[in-house]
Amino acid sequence: MIWVALTGLGLLFAGVPVAFAIGLAGLVGILVADVPLSIAATRMFTGVDSFVFLAVPFYILAAEIMNQGGITTRLISIAQHATKRIRGGTAYANIGASVLFAGISGSAVADSAALGRVFISEMPKEGYTKPYAAAVTVSSSIIGPIIPPSGLAILIAAVSGQSVINLFLGGVIPGILIGLSCAGIVFIDALRKRVPMPRPARTGENMMQMIIEGVAVATLPVIIVGGMVVGAYTATEGGGIAVAYAVILSLFVFRGLDMPGLWRAIMKAARISATVYLLVAASTILSYALNLLGIASWIGDAAEVFSDSPVMFLFAVAALMLILGTFLDIGAAILIFVPLLMPAVRELGIDPVQASMVVMITLAIGLVTPPVGVVLFVVMRVGRIGMLPLVRALMPFLLAELAAVALLCLVPEFSTWLPELLNP
Repeated sequence: MIWVALTGLGLLFAGVPVAFAIGLAGLVGILVADVPLSIAATRMFTGVDSFVFLAVPFYILAAEIMNQGGITTRLISIAQHATKRIRGGTAYANIGASVLFAGISGSAVADSAALGRVFISEMPKEGYTKPYAAAVTVSSSIIGPIIPPSGLAILIAAVSGQSVINLFLGGVIPGILIGLSCAGIVFIDALRKRVPMPRPARTGENMMQMIIEGVAVATLPVIIVGGMVVGAYTATEGGGIAVAYAVILSLFVFRGLDMPGLWRAIMKAARISATVYLLVAASTILSYALNLLGIASWIGDAAEVFSDSPVMFLFAVAALMLILGTFLDIGAAILIFVPLLMPAVRELGIDPVQASMVVMITLAIGLVTPPVGVVLFVVMRVGRIGMLPLVRALMPFLLAELAAVALLCLVPEFSTWLPELLNP
């Protein structure tokens, strides 16, 4: 198992693409276990041979269509108008836009890149420091992968056998909780008058039209999740409906998308989907190799230590996922480790939805954790800001988000109440 870890980490630090590094590490594990390499091809195919995985390209395409259609600008305007009369309003608008954007993109990187281009340049004009503006953007971007429709929830459902709709519903309150934790830091800074009042709103904007547009955009996740709750369609069929809704909204309602833009969205979604499926196939090889080498029994033995305290097991999982999320692709971490952890989770009597939310959120926090958090580098490039001032401004937000994770570990109802209420 040490050879597998050394191979994977060595290839990652050498700059080898994540999927190839993981796949090659898995091949080393298969060789160490003295199993024919031909089994790798079979495992790669069975890894992606899942009906649930068919939903992934649909949600990616729906997000790309709405991005090409100029939805981001409308969400930012709506959030800014909603907070225009309170101190720190633009910082709240940044967080609110991330919550709204989460129902479209499902990606922390996309959230930080799209919103960062606007807020990191505009907020300093009102009196915010650039590091503070970047910190708000970074910390709130992790809401993207949590609030449904969530691609990470689909991955967890596929590898753990859970219901997609339960994971979608389970992510609503935790996603809002992360948003509130970020808003809490802004609120404290506003009480201390460390953040300014927003500038007067631009004139000439039709508020009623903005509200209608906001409702139209926010309806997308409601349609997806609501239809699944009532049993009208599956997650995959809901993805197809999301694409159709995004096309109608962008082409005919907002009229911000033309046919060349639609083609660009399709091509970009195809490339991203291919990357996801390659990652799934490679992660399946590594997960299989680790099972051959006995990691499942090792995790089972470790879980016995926490048999009298399942909450402490969740805290241990959160700490592990936080470290993994800092160094490893979030999708790869889910595909490799969630199948290994879930038997122990069930044995300890922990609700799988609660454990999944803890895993998902701590991995997402890893994306914004120094020194190698992916989102940090995206925002540093977008905002042209150094890491040290960004991390200094980011620390209060990270601590607040870790406190939110602690609440999720201690209070399972934050994750399980909605699934039990709407999908008993």
